[in-house]
Formats: sequence, structure tokens, C-alpha cells
Amino acid sequence: MTHRRNILSVLLAALLVPLAASAQPAADLSPEQAGRPRAQKTDEAIKLAKDFKFQKEGVLVVGTTTGRLPFAAYATDTKTPVGNAPDIAQLVADSLGRKLELVSTAWADWPLGLQSGKFDVVVSNVTVTEERKEKFDFSTYRNDQIGIYVKSDSKLGAIKEPKDIAGLKLIVSASTNQEQILLRWNKQNVAAGLKPVEIQYYDDDVVQRLAIQSGRADAYVGPNAIAAYEARDGKTKLAGVFSGGWPQTAEIAVTSRKGSGLADAVTLALNTQIKNGNYAKALSRWNLESEAIAASRTNPPGLPKN
Repeated sequence: MTHRRNILSVLLAALLVPLAASAQPAADLSPEQAGRPRAQKTDEAIKLAKDFKFQKEGVLVVGTTTGRLPFAAYATDTKTPVGNAPDIAQLVADSLGRKLELVSTAWADWPLGLQSGKFDVVVSNVTVTEERKEKFDFSTYRNDQIGIYVKSDSKLGAIKEPKDIAGLKLIVSASTNQEQILLRWNKQNVAAGLKPVEIQYYDDDVVQRLAIQSGRADAYVGPNAIAAYEARDGKTKLAGVFSGGWPQTAEIAVTSRKGSGLADAVTLALNTQIKNGNYAKALSRWNLESEAIAASRTNPPGLPKN
């Protein structure tokens, strides 16, 4: 019977895919990106970068992982990267008075590509960690957050601390930092005499979303950026958010070679865009306002080594 229910769930989910897709607001996936925020040159940032040896004259070469929105995916021409990472890269390139050249790279390959000089910088949802700081410099541009999303008409209140998840049925991906955080929260709750959580795992995103809509699960816990982008269809809403490095804070950053002299220029460029409003526009295009930072920092404290 269980096997039959699983098959029916998958079939029903497949039928719902076209409906969900049609209900979702259209994102600009054109290669032209007419709505992408653009910036004026920032003279002080250009001065700070004067000793950096760029790969190409008049160009900022940026490595980015092109796989999933809202970070980056291919445009309708199947070759132009679009998304929040390209938008941030564009603002930095404009600030430095350079043309942007985006180079798609696999996630596992960006460190070597950056160290070997294939890219000037990497903009690819890279979290600042103490271990990475030994080899790279960072200029932060977004908070690394985990979001807790519930059905849009859910009666659950705000989820702000571990006790708020007691007794809930939560979906999370296995072998992730959010799973480890949930397990620690649950252990803390049980020790305090609260009800344990029921953790559910799904390999299929569509079946996962169906579980939320059907009430089989109370909430989904995952990368806030992705969940926030998917919530544009109005079927889910944010119930809580916490740092991806809980209890430490974690930030996403533009990554440059250690000691190359570019990080301070990029940080200044980003702070200029934060002040003039272009940064906020770059986040709102991809529903990432909740991950905004007040100011960019060069090499802030990162997640500790394991």
C-alpha cells in the first residue's frame, strides 16, 4: 500500500508541474537583460585596483557556477549566464570601469580557476570560511541564510528559535548544514522535555512541494535564496530564517586571490552600490531582499574550521 501511495504521489505531482509553472511570475531570462541594474564608474575603487593585474585589458573576468536560479542559470539563448550572481558581477565591473565577461565553471573548479588566474574574481554564492580565507580574499554582498517555508495559508506562527519547531514535520535535505542544525535543535528540545520533530527527506523537489501543499509536512527548511525564489508563485511563505552557519553568522562574498590587492576595491564598489540603491535592485529582481547586508566587508570573520 505504501508503494502504491508513493507512485500516486509522484503521478499527481507530475500533473501539477505545468500548473505551478504557469502560476509563477515570469523572470527575465533574456540574454539582453534590459532590466539589470547598471552603475557608474567609482573612481576611488578604480584607484584601489590600480596595482591588480587583470586578465584582460578593460575587462573584469568573473567565474560563476551556472546551475540554478536565483544564483545563476542560462538565458533563453542557452549560453548567457543570468541571475543574481551575474547582476552583482555587473555592478562590480561597472564600478571598476570595465566590461563584464562571465565564465561558467563547475563549483568544484572555481578555487583552482581563481588561483591559476583564469578569472579575476568569482561570484558564485561562496560563503566566507576561515579555511577559505587562508587562500582567498572576500568582499561580502549577501547574508548566507537558511529559510523555513510553510504553506501560504499555514496557521503556524513565526519560527524564531529551536523550541518553535518542537513537534513539527519538517522537510530537509540529507547531509546538509541545515540538517545538522535541525538535529541539534531537536536534541536540545528533547532534552528540555519538548516534542521531537519528524524529519522528512525527498529526492524530488516536486514531491517535496506537494508534501507541503497536502499537509503531509509542516515546513521546508533549506537555502533561503532558492526557497524565496520559488515562493514567488504565492504557494509558500517565509516563517523563519537563520544563519547558514548557526550559531555563527555567515556571509556570501565576491572572492579574489589572496593578497592580490583587489578585495578592497571590490568592497568599496559594493558599498557604493549599496548606498545608491543599485544593490537593492539587484536583490529584488530575484526575491532576495531578506538576505541584504547593510555594508560590504573585506575578510570578515568566517565560519570556523571543523
